[in-house]
Amino acid sequence: MSYWTWDPSLNVGIDVIDGQHRRIVDYINDLDEAHSEKDHEKVTQILMGLVDYTVTHFAFEEDLMRQAGYPLSDSHKKVHETFISHISKYKEQHEKGQDITRKLMSELQIWLTNHIKNEDKHYVPYANKVLNKKKGWLNRTLGRFFGD
Repeated sequence: MSYWTWDPSLNVGIDVIDGQHRRIVDYINDLDEAHSEKDHEKVTQILMGLVDYTVTHFAFEEDLMRQAGYPLSDSHKKVHETFISHISKYKEQHEKGQDITRKLMSELQIWLTNHIKNEDKHYVPYANKVLNKKKGWLNRTLGRFFGD
């Protein structure tokens, strides 16, 4: 059984963003599995992947918000930067041998749920206007951030 099952109430209505959010949930579930197996190296690999993927996801979102002219994109970006800094501290603690997995998983679940429901959903109307006009832009951006 998974630590966290995706809740459809977290969908923002942009398929690519919803897919990226679900992938982050998958990383959290992978952390749970590695922790249960007491596999420190696997936790390290998953944690590195989670941080890298999250940074890439944030860059994608920020580019989308900028393209859409979302008026709160600067403050949204600052929230992302603060989160990455916070998560990086967990990564450092893990590298020092501390078991941060359960606390991190809980914090990630709470943060991601709140962030999606209280912040991400606000840029969706702006993003949809751009996405409906620029189908080619989405494909180019996806290719740039996530490879074809």
